[in-house]
Amino acid sequence: MENNSTQVPVTVLTGFLGAGKTTLLNRILTEQHGRKYAVIVNEFGEQGIDNDLVVDADEEVFEMNNGCICCTVRGDLIRILGGLMKRADQLDAIIVETTGLADPAPVAQTFFVDQDVADRTKLDAIVTVADAVHLSSQLGGHHEAEEQIAFADVVLLNKIDLVDQNQIKGVHDRIRKINPYTKIIETNRCKAPLDEVLGLNAFSLDRVLEVEPDFLDSDHDHEHDDDVTSISFVSDTPLIMEKFESWFGNLLQTHGQNILRSKGIMDFKGENDRYVFQGVHMLMDASPMGPWPSKAKRNSRVVFIGRNLDSMNLKEGFESCKSE
Repeated sequence: MENNSTQVPVTVLTGFLGAGKTTLLNRILTEQHGRKYAVIVNEFGEQGIDNDLVVDADEEVFEMNNGCICCTVRGDLIRILGGLMKRADQLDAIIVETTGLADPAPVAQTFFVDQDVADRTKLDAIVTVADAVHLSSQLGGHHEAEEQIAFADVVLLNKIDLVDQNQIKGVHDRIRKINPYTKIIETNRCKAPLDEVLGLNAFSLDRVLEVEPDFLDSDHDHEHDDDVTSISFVSDTPLIMEKFESWFGNLLQTHGQNILRSKGIMDFKGENDRYVFQGVHMLMDASPMGPWPSKAKRNSRVVFIGRNLDSMNLKEGFESCKSE
Protein backbone atom coordinates (compact mmCIF):
# COMPACT_ATOMS: atom_id res chain seq x y z
CA MET A 1 0.00 0.00 0.00
CA GLU A 2 1.38 3.38 -0.90
CA ASN A 3 1.85 6.07 1.65
CA ASN A 4 -1.28 8.18 2.25
CA SER A 5 0.41 11.35 1.08
CA THR A 6 0.35 10.03 -2.48
CA GLN A 7 -3.34 9.16 -2.38
CA VAL A 8 -5.74 11.68 -3.89
CA PRO A 9 -8.92 12.08 -1.80
CA VAL A 10 -12.21 11.41 -3.58
CA THR A 11 -15.55 12.85 -2.46
CA VAL A 12 -18.70 11.11 -3.68
CA LEU A 13 -21.50 13.65 -4.08
CA THR A 14 -25.05 12.32 -4.17
CA GLY A 15 -28.57 13.56 -3.56
CA PHE A 16 -32.08 13.45 -4.91
CA LEU A 17 -33.07 15.34 -8.07
CA GLY A 18 -33.48 19.04 -7.40
CA ALA A 19 -31.79 18.96 -3.99
CA GLY A 20 -28.97 21.28 -5.07
CA LYS A 21 -26.05 19.10 -6.14
CA THR A 22 -25.39 21.25 -9.20
CA THR A 23 -25.42 24.39 -7.05
CA LEU A 24 -22.77 22.83 -4.83
CA LEU A 25 -20.69 21.68 -7.79
CA ASN A 26 -21.03 25.14 -9.31
CA ARG A 27 -19.50 26.61 -6.15
CA ILE A 28 -16.68 24.07 -6.08
CA LEU A 29 -15.94 24.81 -9.75
CA THR A 30 -16.04 28.60 -9.59
CA GLU A 31 -15.07 29.78 -6.09
CA GLN A 32 -11.59 31.12 -5.46
CA HIS A 33 -10.41 28.37 -3.15
CA GLY A 34 -6.95 27.93 -4.62
CA ARG A 35 -7.35 24.18 -5.01
CA LYS A 36 -7.39 22.04 -8.11
CA TYR A 37 -10.29 19.62 -8.38
CA ALA A 38 -11.24 17.14 -11.07
CA VAL A 39 -14.97 16.48 -11.30
CA ILE A 40 -16.43 13.26 -12.71
CA VAL A 41 -20.11 13.60 -13.60
CA ASN A 42 -22.41 10.70 -14.36
CA GLU A 43 -25.00 11.81 -16.93
CA PHE A 44 -27.98 9.51 -17.05
CA GLY A 45 -30.85 10.80 -19.16
CA GLU A 46 -30.89 14.07 -17.31
CA GLN A 47 -29.64 17.60 -17.84
CA GLY A 48 -26.11 17.78 -16.54
CA ILE A 49 -24.08 20.77 -15.52
CA ASP A 50 -24.83 23.74 -17.75
CA ASN A 51 -22.20 24.03 -20.44
CA ASP A 52 -21.50 27.68 -19.75
CA LEU A 53 -20.67 26.78 -16.15
CA VAL A 54 -18.06 24.29 -17.24
CA VAL A 55 -16.44 26.54 -19.84
CA ASP A 56 -15.36 29.11 -17.28
CA ALA A 57 -14.19 26.63 -14.70
CA ASP A 58 -10.51 25.97 -14.12
CA GLU A 59 -11.36 22.46 -13.05
CA GLU A 60 -11.73 19.63 -15.49
CA VAL A 61 -15.06 17.90 -15.85
CA PHE A 62 -15.30 14.35 -17.15
CA GLU A 63 -18.66 13.00 -18.23
CA MET A 64 -19.56 9.35 -18.01
CA ASN A 65 -22.74 9.08 -20.02
CA ASN A 66 -23.06 5.49 -21.08
CA GLY A 67 -25.53 4.49 -18.43
CA CYS A 68 -25.86 4.24 -14.72
CA ILE A 69 -22.71 4.37 -12.63
CA CYS A 70 -23.76 1.12 -10.90
CA CYS A 71 -23.01 -1.16 -13.79
CA THR A 72 -21.31 -0.16 -17.03
CA VAL A 73 -19.72 2.86 -15.54
CA ARG A 74 -17.54 1.29 -12.87
CA GLY A 75 -15.07 0.41 -15.64
CA ASP A 76 -15.39 3.96 -16.94
CA LEU A 77 -14.77 5.34 -13.46
CA ILE A 78 -11.67 3.17 -13.00
CA ARG A 79 -10.39 4.26 -16.43
CA ILE A 80 -10.91 7.99 -15.76
CA LEU A 81 -9.35 7.71 -12.29
CA GLY A 82 -6.41 5.87 -13.85
CA GLY A 83 -5.91 8.71 -16.31
CA LEU A 84 -6.13 11.32 -13.57
CA MET A 85 -3.55 9.46 -11.50
CA LYS A 86 -0.92 10.12 -14.16
CA ARG A 87 -0.93 13.71 -12.93
CA ALA A 88 -2.04 13.16 -9.37
CA ASP A 89 0.57 15.65 -8.17
CA GLN A 90 -1.44 18.42 -9.85
CA LEU A 91 -4.73 17.52 -8.14
CA ASP A 92 -5.94 18.33 -4.64
CA ALA A 93 -9.02 16.14 -4.86
CA ILE A 94 -11.51 14.39 -7.13
CA ILE A 95 -15.27 14.75 -6.90
CA VAL A 96 -17.59 12.09 -8.34
CA GLU A 97 -21.17 13.27 -8.78
CA THR A 98 -23.64 10.40 -8.96
CA THR A 99 -26.33 12.22 -10.90
CA GLY A 100 -29.76 10.59 -10.90
CA LEU A 101 -28.33 7.56 -9.18
CA ALA A 102 -30.02 5.69 -6.38
CA ASP A 103 -27.20 4.08 -4.61
CA PRO A 104 -23.73 5.56 -3.95
CA ALA A 105 -22.43 2.11 -2.95
CA PRO A 106 -21.05 1.00 -6.33
CA VAL A 107 -18.87 4.10 -6.44
CA ALA A 108 -17.72 3.56 -2.86
CA GLN A 109 -17.07 -0.12 -3.59
CA THR A 110 -14.74 0.79 -6.46
CA PHE A 111 -12.28 2.00 -3.80
CA PHE A 112 -12.41 -1.40 -2.09
CA VAL A 113 -12.32 -3.73 -5.08
CA ASP A 114 -9.89 -2.20 -7.56
CA GLN A 115 -6.36 -2.37 -6.16
CA ASP A 116 -4.87 0.29 -8.46
CA VAL A 117 -7.64 2.71 -7.51
CA ALA A 118 -7.22 1.88 -3.81
CA ASP A 119 -3.45 2.45 -3.98
CA ARG A 120 -3.66 5.84 -5.69
CA THR A 121 -6.87 7.35 -4.33
CA LYS A 122 -8.82 7.16 -1.11
CA LEU A 123 -12.50 7.57 -0.49
CA ASP A 124 -12.80 10.73 1.59
CA ALA A 125 -16.53 10.95 2.29
CA ILE A 126 -19.99 10.41 0.85
CA VAL A 127 -21.82 13.76 0.90
CA THR A 128 -25.58 13.82 0.33
CA VAL A 129 -27.40 17.02 -0.59
CA ALA A 130 -30.99 16.86 0.72
CA ASP A 131 -33.92 19.18 0.09
CA ALA A 132 -35.34 20.25 3.47
CA VAL A 133 -38.72 20.98 1.89
CA HIS A 134 -39.24 17.66 0.14
CA LEU A 135 -37.01 15.17 1.96
CA SER A 136 -39.74 13.77 4.22
CA SER A 137 -42.05 12.95 1.31
CA GLN A 138 -39.12 11.61 -0.74
CA LEU A 139 -38.13 9.30 2.10
CA GLY A 140 -41.69 7.99 2.19
CA GLY A 141 -41.91 7.36 -1.54
CA HIS A 142 -38.44 6.62 -2.90
CA HIS A 143 -36.04 4.07 -1.50
CA GLU A 144 -33.24 5.89 -3.39
CA ALA A 145 -33.64 8.88 -1.09
CA GLU A 146 -33.35 6.62 1.95
CA GLU A 147 -30.21 4.96 0.61
CA GLN A 148 -28.56 8.33 -0.03
CA ILE A 149 -29.20 9.32 3.60
CA ALA A 150 -28.08 5.90 4.85
CA PHE A 151 -24.71 6.14 3.08
CA ALA A 152 -24.03 9.77 3.96
CA ASP A 153 -21.08 10.78 6.09
CA VAL A 154 -22.41 14.33 5.75
CA VAL A 155 -25.92 15.53 4.87
CA LEU A 156 -26.20 19.08 3.50
CA LEU A 157 -29.77 19.92 4.46
CA ASN A 158 -30.45 22.53 1.82
CA LYS A 159 -33.23 25.14 1.24
CA ILE A 160 -33.53 25.57 4.99
CA ASP A 161 -35.03 29.06 4.58
CA LEU A 162 -38.18 27.53 3.10
CA VAL A 163 -39.17 25.49 6.16
CA ASP A 164 -40.08 26.47 9.73
CA GLN A 165 -38.35 25.30 12.90
CA ASN A 166 -40.83 22.49 13.59
CA GLN A 167 -40.41 21.09 10.11
CA ILE A 168 -36.62 21.31 10.42
CA LYS A 169 -36.74 19.30 13.65
CA GLY A 170 -38.96 16.71 11.97
CA VAL A 171 -36.53 16.37 9.05
CA HIS A 172 -33.57 16.03 11.46
CA ASP A 173 -35.42 13.27 13.30
CA ARG A 174 -36.12 11.38 10.07
CA ILE A 175 -32.47 11.61 9.03
CA ARG A 176 -31.21 10.52 12.47
CA LYS A 177 -33.56 7.57 12.49
CA ILE A 178 -32.05 6.24 9.28
CA ASN A 179 -28.47 7.27 9.97
CA PRO A 180 -27.66 8.24 13.57
CA TYR A 181 -24.01 9.09 12.95
CA THR A 182 -24.14 11.32 9.89
CA LYS A 183 -23.19 14.97 10.30
CA ILE A 184 -26.05 17.34 9.34
CA ILE A 185 -25.21 20.83 8.04
CA GLU A 186 -28.10 23.24 7.41
CA THR A 187 -27.63 25.42 4.32
CA ASN A 188 -29.24 27.69 1.79
CA ARG A 189 -27.98 27.38 -1.77
CA CYS A 190 -25.44 24.84 -0.42
CA LYS A 191 -23.44 27.66 1.18
CA ALA A 192 -21.55 25.50 3.64
CA PRO A 193 -17.82 26.22 3.95
CA LEU A 194 -16.14 23.87 1.48
CA ASP A 195 -13.84 22.52 4.19
CA GLU A 196 -16.97 21.10 5.87
CA VAL A 197 -17.75 19.18 2.68
CA LEU A 198 -14.36 18.30 1.18
CA GLY A 199 -11.24 16.85 2.80
CA LEU A 200 -13.11 15.32 5.73
CA ASN A 201 -11.35 11.95 5.85
CA ALA A 202 -14.65 10.58 7.10
CA PHE A 203 -14.14 7.19 5.48
CA SER A 204 -10.85 6.50 7.17
CA LEU A 205 -10.61 3.85 9.84
CA ASP A 206 -8.87 6.39 12.08
CA ARG A 207 -11.96 8.52 11.98
CA VAL A 208 -14.13 5.63 13.14
CA LEU A 209 -12.08 5.82 16.33
CA GLU A 210 -12.96 9.46 16.90
CA VAL A 211 -16.47 8.28 17.45
CA GLU A 212 -19.07 11.00 17.08
CA PRO A 213 -21.36 11.24 20.10
CA ASP A 214 -24.23 9.83 18.03
CA PHE A 215 -22.23 6.95 16.57
CA LEU A 216 -24.18 4.85 19.04
CA ASP A 217 -27.71 5.91 19.61
CA SER A 218 -29.10 3.48 22.12
CA ASP A 219 -32.79 4.41 22.05
CA HIS A 220 -33.75 2.45 18.97
CA ASP A 221 -37.47 2.60 18.61
CA HIS A 222 -38.56 0.30 15.83
CA GLU A 223 -41.36 2.18 14.15
CA HIS A 224 -41.21 1.04 10.59
CA ASP A 225 -42.35 3.95 8.54
CA ASP A 226 -38.89 4.00 6.93
CA ASP A 227 -37.60 0.72 5.60
CA VAL A 228 -33.99 1.74 6.25
CA THR A 229 -33.16 1.76 9.96
CA SER A 230 -30.07 1.60 12.13
CA ILE A 231 -29.19 -0.55 15.10
CA SER A 232 -26.14 -0.62 17.32
CA PHE A 233 -24.63 -2.77 20.05
CA VAL A 234 -22.05 -2.33 22.79
CA SER A 235 -20.23 -5.05 24.72
CA ASP A 236 -18.06 -4.48 27.77
CA THR A 237 -17.08 -8.17 27.61
CA PRO A 238 -14.23 -8.83 25.14
CA LEU A 239 -15.17 -10.70 21.97
CA ILE A 240 -13.51 -13.83 20.58
CA MET A 241 -11.88 -12.82 17.30
CA GLU A 242 -12.51 -16.14 15.49
CA LYS A 243 -16.19 -16.14 16.49
CA PHE A 244 -16.65 -12.54 15.38
CA GLU A 245 -14.91 -13.11 12.03
CA SER A 246 -17.01 -16.18 11.37
CA TRP A 247 -20.32 -14.50 12.32
CA PHE A 248 -19.60 -11.20 10.58
CA GLY A 249 -18.26 -12.83 7.41
CA ASN A 250 -21.32 -15.05 7.16
CA LEU A 251 -23.62 -12.09 7.89
CA LEU A 252 -22.17 -10.03 5.04
CA GLN A 253 -22.35 -12.96 2.63
CA THR A 254 -25.98 -13.73 3.39
CA HIS A 255 -27.41 -10.27 4.14
CA GLY A 256 -24.81 -7.86 2.74
CA GLN A 257 -27.13 -6.48 0.06
CA ASN A 258 -29.42 -5.20 2.81
CA ILE A 259 -26.63 -3.92 5.07
CA LEU A 260 -25.90 -0.54 3.52
CA ARG A 261 -23.24 0.62 5.95
CA SER A 262 -21.54 -0.99 8.92
CA LYS A 263 -18.77 0.21 11.15
CA GLY A 264 -17.31 -0.69 14.49
CA ILE A 265 -14.51 -0.70 17.04
CA MET A 266 -13.68 -4.08 18.50
CA ASP A 267 -12.09 -5.27 21.74
CA PHE A 268 -10.87 -8.85 21.16
CA LYS A 269 -9.83 -11.11 23.99
CA GLY A 270 -6.05 -11.51 24.24
CA GLU A 271 -5.38 -8.64 21.80
CA ASN A 272 -3.66 -5.46 22.90
CA ASP A 273 -4.79 -3.52 19.81
CA ARG A 274 -8.13 -1.98 18.98
CA TYR A 275 -9.62 -3.35 15.78
CA VAL A 276 -11.69 -1.15 13.51
CA PHE A 277 -13.87 -1.86 10.50
CA GLN A 278 -15.92 0.14 7.99
CA GLY A 279 -18.18 -1.60 5.48
CA VAL A 280 -20.33 -0.97 2.41
CA HIS A 281 -22.69 -3.86 1.60
CA MET A 282 -20.58 -7.05 1.42
CA LEU A 283 -17.24 -5.27 1.28
CA MET A 284 -15.36 -4.14 4.34
CA ASP A 285 -12.01 -2.78 5.37
CA ALA A 286 -10.69 -3.81 8.78
CA SER A 287 -7.41 -3.44 10.60
CA PRO A 288 -5.76 -3.13 14.01
CA MET A 289 -5.31 0.54 14.89
CA GLY A 290 -2.70 0.38 17.62
CA PRO A 291 -3.01 -0.26 21.36
CA TRP A 292 -5.96 0.98 23.39
CA PRO A 293 -5.13 4.33 25.00
CA SER A 294 -4.49 3.96 28.70
CA LYS A 295 -7.50 6.11 29.62
CA ALA A 296 -9.91 4.64 27.07
CA LYS A 297 -12.55 2.22 28.24
CA ARG A 298 -12.14 -1.03 26.33
CA ASN A 299 -15.38 -2.16 24.77
CA SER A 300 -16.79 -3.21 21.41
CA ARG A 301 -19.18 -0.97 19.50
CA VAL A 302 -20.84 -1.78 16.20
CA VAL A 303 -23.50 -0.04 14.15
CA PHE A 304 -25.49 -1.33 11.18
CA ILE A 305 -27.62 0.74 8.78
CA GLY A 306 -29.81 -1.17 6.37
CA ARG A 307 -33.07 -2.86 5.46
CA ASN A 308 -34.84 -5.64 7.34
CA LEU A 309 -32.24 -5.57 10.10
CA ASP A 310 -34.77 -7.21 12.44
CA SER A 311 -34.64 -10.39 10.37
CA MET A 312 -30.87 -10.90 10.75
CA ASN A 313 -30.68 -11.95 14.43
CA LEU A 314 -27.99 -9.32 14.87
CA LYS A 315 -28.26 -9.12 18.64
CA GLU A 316 -28.00 -12.90 19.09
CA GLY A 317 -25.10 -13.06 16.62
CA PHE A 318 -23.20 -10.27 18.34
CA GLU A 319 -23.84 -11.76 21.81
CA SER A 320 -22.58 -15.16 20.62
CA CYS A 321 -19.15 -13.64 19.90
CA LYS A 322 -18.54 -12.70 23.56
CA SER A 323 -15.94 -14.54 25.57
CA GLU A 324 -17.41 -16.50 28.48
